[in-house]
Amino acid sequence: MTKITAAQVKELRDKTSVGMMDAKKALVAADGDMQKAIDELREKGVAKAAKKNDRIAAEGVAAIKIVGNVAALVEINSETDFVASNDKFTSLVADIANAIAANKPTDLKAALQLEVTPGTSVQDAITNLTAVIGEKITLRRFEIVEKSDSDNFGSYLHNGGQVATLVVLDGADSEAAHDVAMHVAAINPDYLNRDEVPSNVIDHEREVFTEETINEGKPEKIVPKIVEGRLNKYLSEISLADQDFVKDPDQTVAQFVASKNGKLVSFDRYEVGEGIEKKEENFVDEVMGQIK
Repeated sequence: MTKITAAQVKELRDKTSVGMMDAKKALVAADGDMQKAIDELREKGVAKAAKKNDRIAAEGVAAIKIVGNVAALVEINSETDFVASNDKFTSLVADIANAIAANKPTDLKAALQLEVTPGTSVQDAITNLTAVIGEKITLRRFEIVEKSDSDNFGSYLHNGGQVATLVVLDGADSEAAHDVAMHVAAINPDYLNRDEVPSNVIDHEREVFTEETINEGKPEKIVPKIVEGRLNKYLSEISLADQDFVKDPDQTVAQFVASKNGKLVSFDRYEVGEGIEKKEENFVDEVMGQIK
């Protein structure tokens, strides 16, 4: 039998908000498999939600640069938040974002070879500032987004660049696109619309909801209807188009955009250091405070 560590129990509790013994029993039953343990708890109705808090201890800044119909979304990391707020660091971030938007490199290797000033590459600039500041600085990732003349970009930076979002709308206007970008920052959708949700994700959730509903003792003949209702709610929560719009919960994001004579095209969201778990703050309230 796989040995279950205290760290695993804590991780499962953080993800599901269940008691220590429930978490340990689920991990034992799942032979240490975290996702199976989460599903086990959900099916039993012990865990009301299983949310992954994808955060990381690494500091840095995410930034957006728009040049005509091209936008660059970048993330550059430092070791401490003190350095991330340093003027030299933020200036470097701006220079790198400008170079990437102007040149549209195909990968990180190509991006590091771009010139930020004549004779100085992105890599050289990073190395030079690292020597001055004494902390490791890394161009972690970037995204190039292009639009047509009839499209509108909407961008939003939260908390000095801890979160950066970029939205493209077909039609509407830049103000509407900005509002949707703020929504994306606050609510963090997984997909543009439910048609983009992979079939294996839907099948998995349907299976979990079915087991959960059966274990609740619901009559067998109404189980499928309840499951589809729960699945529909789940899809509306993870799909940008179907989410309740933060500035007007009486309409969905898609309905808001349509009211502005537009359609959703795409969205991108960078949160500095996402990918490694750490404690999640009340982030929705923080962003909503800036929207109001």
